[in-house]
Amino acid sequence: MEAVEVLTPEVGTQPACLAIGVPRASVYRLRAKRNASPPESPPRPSPARALSPQERQGVLDVLHSERFVDQAPQEVYAALLDEGQYLCSLRTMYRLLDSQKEVKERRDQLRHPSYQKPELLATAPNQVWSWDITKLLGPVKWTYFYLYVILDIFSRYVVGWMVASRESALLAEKLIHETCQKQGIQPGQLLIHADRGSSMKSKPVALLLSDLGVTKTHSRPHTSDDNPYSEAQFKTLKYRPDFPERFGSLEDARAFCQAFFRWYNTEHHHSGIGLMTPHVVHYGLAQEAFKAREKVLLAAYETHPERFVRKVPAPLALPQAAWINPPQSTMENENLLH
Repeated sequence: MEAVEVLTPEVGTQPACLAIGVPRASVYRLRAKRNASPPESPPRPSPARALSPQERQGVLDVLHSERFVDQAPQEVYAALLDEGQYLCSLRTMYRLLDSQKEVKERRDQLRHPSYQKPELLATAPNQVWSWDITKLLGPVKWTYFYLYVILDIFSRYVVGWMVASRESALLAEKLIHETCQKQGIQPGQLLIHADRGSSMKSKPVALLLSDLGVTKTHSRPHTSDDNPYSEAQFKTLKYRPDFPERFGSLEDARAFCQAFFRWYNTEHHHSGIGLMTPHVVHYGLAQEAFKAREKVLLAAYETHPERFVRKVPAPLALPQAAWINPPQSTMENENLLH
């Protein structure tokens, strides 16, 4: 159509339509639509019960008066009723003020900063660690021991842990430093994620991570989903059948955790990593274990093929990636993995 309009001043509408191969009727219809002015909507009738302009201005004058200028409409409404005066409904007062853009929160409000949602990806061990601290009940009421745990989110392997009598940034610094040394972490290799606890955001921990060349990220406030791996690991700990209601001493807590983390790392078949143990995935033994499982399932199939209707059974797939807050687009996830 644009080509027809360009040629029309030179050769006329009909030759232009013939040259372009466009029906003249379509051109005339489009021109008529462009030139037509939109129909005017009839004015909206004012309801019979609506306030007159003079009454509306009278209500605004009262709300703007020195007596009521700093009071909420509900206070004005109640005070006038107690004095035997009714100007309009409470809702109408709010509507009149809103028409003048005078409705707002008058009290000072705490303005929370906008926190960025962490989106972290690990495709191999020792790329992203998550750490947190949980309380263990002590021998009597109001006594606690503090369990520090550092977890690799890809392999679910607990790379470091400690039970202490207090929560301390210096103890956290010591645990992180020793764990990085034990795992042979190189500068620029690792990212450590934690919530916004005092120890996690402390200056000693921040300086240590900077010296080690480790990047740190934090969860958004009051958002447990931003640290799901540590939360899930603590749940596994506290839902164990032998987890005691209280620990008699610091030594009791340490002894229990030593046995638990040995089981968790080397015996616990984790559903998030293809029912492998964290130790097998963390130290690169998963592919060998996967092939061994394939052989077992193939032998079972060859012995009783009638029991497997659709296909030869296969082990659960090995983990390819671990996310904290993956992007919404599934396609974007796939592109990042390939």
